[in-house]
Amino acid sequence: MAKTTILWADDEIDLLKPQILFLQDKGYDVITVTNGKDALDTVHKNAVDVVFLDESMPGLSGLQTLTMIKEYNSNIPVVMITKNEEENLMEDAIGSQIADYLIKPVKPQQILSTLKKIINKTELVSEKTVSDYRSKFQQLFTRIQDNLSFQEWADLYKDLIYWEIELDRSKTAEMSEVFEMQKSEANNEFNKFVIKNYRNWLKSEPGKDAPIMSHTLFKSKVFDLIKQPKPTFVILIDNLRFDQWRSIQSLITPFFRVDEEDTFYAILPTATQYSRNAIFSGMMPADIQKNFPDKWLNDDDEGGKNMYEAEFLDAMIKKTFREPIKTQYTKITNHRDGLLLEENILNYMNNRLNVIVYNFVDMLSHARTEMEVLKELANDEAAYRSLSVSWFEHSPLFAALKKLAGKDINLLITTDHGTVNVKDPSKCIGDRQTTTNIRYKTGRNLQYDEKDVFAVRNPEEIMLPKSNLTSTYIFAKTDKYLVYPNNYNHFVAYFKNTFQHGGISLEEMIVPVVKLSSK
Repeated sequence: MAKTTILWADDEIDLLKPQILFLQDKGYDVITVTNGKDALDTVHKNAVDVVFLDESMPGLSGLQTLTMIKEYNSNIPVVMITKNEEENLMEDAIGSQIADYLIKPVKPQQILSTLKKIINKTELVSEKTVSDYRSKFQQLFTRIQDNLSFQEWADLYKDLIYWEIELDRSKTAEMSEVFEMQKSEANNEFNKFVIKNYRNWLKSEPGKDAPIMSHTLFKSKVFDLIKQPKPTFVILIDNLRFDQWRSIQSLITPFFRVDEEDTFYAILPTATQYSRNAIFSGMMPADIQKNFPDKWLNDDDEGGKNMYEAEFLDAMIKKTFREPIKTQYTKITNHRDGLLLEENILNYMNNRLNVIVYNFVDMLSHARTEMEVLKELANDEAAYRSLSVSWFEHSPLFAALKKLAGKDINLLITTDHGTVNVKDPSKCIGDRQTTTNIRYKTGRNLQYDEKDVFAVRNPEEIMLPKSNLTSTYIFAKTDKYLVYPNNYNHFVAYFKNTFQHGGISLEEMIVPVVKLSSK
């Protein structure tokens, strides 16, 4: 293995001979210079792994040299060494993306600690993460096997997401495989839990006997905010899983404080037509069909299935509040509309309630299924999270949120359902009216493998509409996906390892609802 090369620039370099000899004894190569110009020449001519840079050199100052090094190669870690502890100097250095800074006189062990943090950080973090996960593995396994409540399942899922993201950062393939087995086991047990309890949840108010679900989300999380005199913004990012929320959280928290990070359970099917209409109407789909017969379309009906969300929201608000509530509903389905949102977001401060539905993540998951280039870019869970973060960081939505930073508002970020990476095909047969979704199906005379699905032969039991007297719903379990026998091998390969929704899994059902406020 090649030695690590350190460039040390200090106009009093002769006084640092003990520290330099110490580093050489530890196996490091050390190049020494006495000024900023020579430091820059060395960086241009040599492969340098770390730069130690004195702040107060004559000629080019340390900060000037730092800036020029970063302009040449922004990836070289620079450690600033200074006698000066002035706050503005440290702010300038940190703002210039230094890796660390040390105050003179520097001790050999301080230098060694800094080098290990910079050079061996990935290896040390990986080792610590693996060690910590190993110590937690049995505890997580025991919890999975316990008779958990709906809240305990949500807490367990949050813990699993934490370890998934940490193991992803540590780049430990072996332990990631162990984790995937553990998450798969969790999903198996979670499916049994949902199938056992789902019908009873729908008969109960959210609290002790039932979780917050799609149709009770506004009642539980939004109505109290609307009662406050300041404007409330509800941002619904379609298809946003809890791990995706955790991944974009670091972008949001410099501007907003997280007051409450909670979850709710998306209803079945975990599909936009059902879950999002339930959110904005405050009703289960069977009740929407009954109360709005001209606005509910069954799966096999022609036309858009989410065209009346604004009307549902308006009816729910009018039914709940005696006084008029100035409300604006905005749906973003393309970049142009996103730019208009960014441009006009401050005008929304005049409304008591602003609901903004942003469809990008949903489009991303569908496009990933259909486009080979996106399959390459998001070929696993980690890459899918990364692609979502990249989108959010450069989106008009994030730009709009930054404009709201510092304003006296209530902000709620949520979603309608998540997605699951499907891996295991299951044969299903239905007639021409059977729905095409591969995580759930509804229709007559469905034939399927009983062990792979949750079948509901009487949709009224789970408050779903039926298009005819013999309609049945089936929901794929865990990571199954439903494929017709016709051209079976083609569609098995086409959908395998794609992100789908409509069935029962931790990823689809337990989704984020996060309350934030401006810092």
